[in-house]
Amino acid sequence: MWKFIIAGYEGNCELFGVNIFDFPWEKKNTKIIVSDPIYNQRHEMSIYEVTITGEKHLFAAGEFSNGVFGFYIND
Repeated sequence: MWKFIIAGYEGNCELFGVNIFDFPWEKKNTKIIVSDPIYNQRHEMSIYEVTITGEKHLFAAGEFSNGVFGFYIND
C-alpha cells in the first residue's frame, strides 16, 4: 500500500533524509493513483527509483498543484 510521506515545493523537499531534488530520479514504467491528504483529490503518480549513498529507494511522486509535489512510499 502506498503511503503519503510529504509534500513540498519543487527543488526543496526532504525525502530519505536528503533533498530529493538533488538526486537523479529513474522513472519506472509504472503509475499509481493516490488521494492527496488534504483535499482527497485523486492524482496519478509515477514511480521512481533514486540511489542515495549507494542505497536504492523506490517512491511515487507527482504534482498536486503548480510546483507542489507529493511523495509516497510503498509501505
